[in-house]
Parts: sequence; structure tokens; C-alpha cells
Amino acid sequence: MSENGSRDSRSMRVLVVDDEANIVDLVRMSLRFHGFDVVTAASGREAMAAVTEMAPDLVVLDVGLPDTDGFEVCRRLRDAGAETPVIFLTARDRHTDKVAGLTYGGDDYVTKPFSIDELIARVRAVLRRARRDQPPLAAQVLAFADLVLNEDSHEVARGGHPLELSPTEFKLLRYLLANPRRVLSRAQILDAVWNYDFDGGHTIVDQYVSYLRRKLAPHGPPLIHTQRGFGYVLREPGAQL
Repeated sequence: MSENGSRDSRSMRVLVVDDEANIVDLVRMSLRFHGFDVVTAASGREAMAAVTEMAPDLVVLDVGLPDTDGFEVCRRLRDAGAETPVIFLTARDRHTDKVAGLTYGGDDYVTKPFSIDELIARVRAVLRRARRDQPPLAAQVLAFADLVLNEDSHEVARGGHPLELSPTEFKLLRYLLANPRRVLSRAQILDAVWNYDFDGGHTIVDQYVSYLRRKLAPHGPPLIHTQRGFGYVLREPGAQL
């Protein structure tokens, strides 16, 4: 069992369980490219231990494991009280197998050979469903330097000066404030703010960052900095990464 990448308190961690090294490498690299933390396991026993120790947000679980099948692993997880979403990954494409997977507590089913784009889309969709099923978080105030955002009243101020933001600008600023000093890729921002439903691609991220910068600029030095070739980071003026 191996862990790849550091865990941020707000990042999504995915456990990939498969005994085929080439599939594990492909899925791991693709998930990491899209901003996920990834843990891997090659057997049912390793998968059970990883869920307990690493608390993943989602499990991509191969059905054909060397020590037991993925359906049984999922059943044991559910019997143990684990509610972690599970996407089965399998070469079985019969309707009865798909029904069995969902009966054991799975949330989705992807058949080999699969498109990596399809798998990433399924991962995102299942995570969104899981977040919608959770009770809403209490409203809070996010602050960084002299910038303050109130999630309840939707008020934003910098240095005591109120700022008028559009709903999209507000969502973008809230995401940046929730991840201070962390370099965020355009893909991560696009997914968090637009849920990948906007057809404008990465250029829309650059456009809205520009809008925010213009509204923040009259009241102090820049807080949103460009990480060339990657994305953006919210950090104090003059601070180094």
C-alpha cells in the first residue's frame, strides 16, 4: 500500500484498489493531474486497512482482487459502518454483475476497458452526490490579510471597504480564501467554482481572476498571484512560496 502526495484538509483523497500495476499507474497519474490525493492498494486486505488508516473520500475498487473480490470488500466496509463512496472497476459487464455491485453498497460501476475521462467524470459525479447528501456546514467568516468574506450575509470587505461582487466572483474568492497560500491549478478552480459545467474552459478562470484583482486593487497591494504555467495562489504581498 502506498500514499502519493501530501494530504490537505480540504483536498479529496481517492483510494485506488487494483492488482494490475499498469491500471493503478494510469488512474493514479490521471487523478493526481486533476488535483486529487491518491492512495493505492493491491488487495482486499490492503484496501480495508487503507480505508481505516487513510479515511479516503472515495474508493475506486477493482472487483477481481487476488485475495477476495471487490464486492466482498465493499460489503465488509458497509458492515463496518464505512459510508465511503465506492466505484467498482471491473471487466465484468453483465447486467447482473452491475446490479450485484450496487446491492453490495457500491455507488457506480465502470467496465474495463474504460476511458480515463469517463472514470474521472464518474469520480467527480459521485463525490458531488456525496457532498449534497451531507448536512450543510455552518456559515462562517473567511479572512486573509485585510480581506474578509462572510458566507452568511455574502458581504465582502477589504481594509474595511465593502466590495460588490457578482455571485461567480464571490464563489471564486471564497475558494481562494478557503485555500490560502496553496497554489491552485486552473482545473481545480474550474471544478470548484463552475463544476466543469461551463464551456469556456480555462480562459474563464483567467477572466474572473482579472475581475477580482481589479476590485481588490484600489484597497491594497495584490493578494492573488499567478503561478506561471499552473494557476493562482492567494498569499501576502511579498511572501515567497
